[in-house]
Amino acid sequence: MYKIDFSHPLRVHFIGIGGISMSGLAEILLQENFQVSGSDAHESPLTKRLEEKGATIYIGQRASNIEDSIDLVVYTAAIHPDNPEYACVVKKGIPLLTRAELLGQIMANYSMPIAVSGTHGKTTTTSMISHMLLEGGCDPTVTVGGILPAIGGNIRVGKSGFFVTEACEYTNSFHSFLPKISIILNVDADHLDFFRDIDHIRQSFRQFAQILPADGCLIINSDTPEYQTITGGLPCKVVTYGLENPGNYTASSVQFDEKGNPSFICIKDGQPLGTFTLSIPGIHNVSNALAAIALGLELGLDIDVIRRGLTDFSGTDRRFQHKGTIGGVNIIDDYAHHPTEIRATLSSAKNYPHEKLWCVFQPHTYTRTHALFTDFAQALTLADHVVLADIYAAREKNTIGITSEDLQKEIQKLGTPCEYFPTFNEIENFLLENCTNGDLVMTMGAGDIVKVGERLLGKQ
Repeated sequence: MYKIDFSHPLRVHFIGIGGISMSGLAEILLQENFQVSGSDAHESPLTKRLEEKGATIYIGQRASNIEDSIDLVVYTAAIHPDNPEYACVVKKGIPLLTRAELLGQIMANYSMPIAVSGTHGKTTTTSMISHMLLEGGCDPTVTVGGILPAIGGNIRVGKSGFFVTEACEYTNSFHSFLPKISIILNVDADHLDFFRDIDHIRQSFRQFAQILPADGCLIINSDTPEYQTITGGLPCKVVTYGLENPGNYTASSVQFDEKGNPSFICIKDGQPLGTFTLSIPGIHNVSNALAAIALGLELGLDIDVIRRGLTDFSGTDRRFQHKGTIGGVNIIDDYAHHPTEIRATLSSAKNYPHEKLWCVFQPHTYTRTHALFTDFAQALTLADHVVLADIYAAREKNTIGITSEDLQKEIQKLGTPCEYFPTFNEIENFLLENCTNGDLVMTMGAGDIVKVGERLLGKQ
């Protein structure tokens, strides 16, 4: 694997530079005085931000973008060998690194690299940790998979030894990371276009945990089934937390305010640490907060700094984000695209003021919809009324033959009203005709379903 000498900045080209993670890495290299160029299919706020900071951005991917002066090319798992830029790079013999490999090499430059992994909750927990470190004056470098208002985007480049990043298991990419402290929030069946089954996923997380040095630390959710298969025999320190299966950390006296935001007493090894109040809803975020508290104390942060940081965090874009109100109908958007996430988000919405709860869901990828079909249908019945959009293909083609109409029929069988519309215009018109004052509409999914709520609000 090609090794970067960060004391000698190079010219680096990113294929797919507009991605939330790729753009963050590009910005870090710009701060380190590297020359950066990159291409993406569409212009976006992220590509514009990079241009403002000195990157050369190409819209559209073509061989002519690969100039001979490029020293290194970085690409994501979404880039295939027939990509014109990738093929040109191989032909010219320019060194290549995956996004994960570059991130791992960047982490090695920091004295306290922290990786936040898990099937769900990575962006929220990484954001919680970022707020805590900022509150403590730690000047961290942060790369997060969403837009975090506190850092003005998805990346913050600090000058301390603290580096905080999300660590995704898809294609085993987090095996390229080099953390000193890792968090495993949960291990659930997902990305079954790559993993064989849940045991294969556990093996991947076990391998990720084994990367930690003997003087490192793993913080893991003890509510995760068979989590000991991941932790058994590790030479590093292991810290556990849980709500149902309490570990070193747990929560008691959980209460919710009028918007569903929880407060709770954190218990460490049987001793209360005081009350913590969150500004985001849901019992699942109490669990995420326990992981953040455990990390904060491992880092030696003052408990009041941790408390203020958690209270100050009010969410990232597309995580239970209130988009606005039209005709007395509140519109909230959420990134949930797995049955576990859907259950957690809709359960949170139950504590939010509403008359009827509408879930406008866009399934994400054919393989996920097919593999977790029954779970999706059951999770969505937590809403009073479901509206389905077409499946968002992302990187896939529909070789399975599954459709949103199949999911609609399954939800209807379970007794929950469910509509399907092939276009966003039809969805918007249906909602305008049927939602009434006091209702709550949740747009949900990892694709572009957020546009439905935004366009509705634009019609005021």
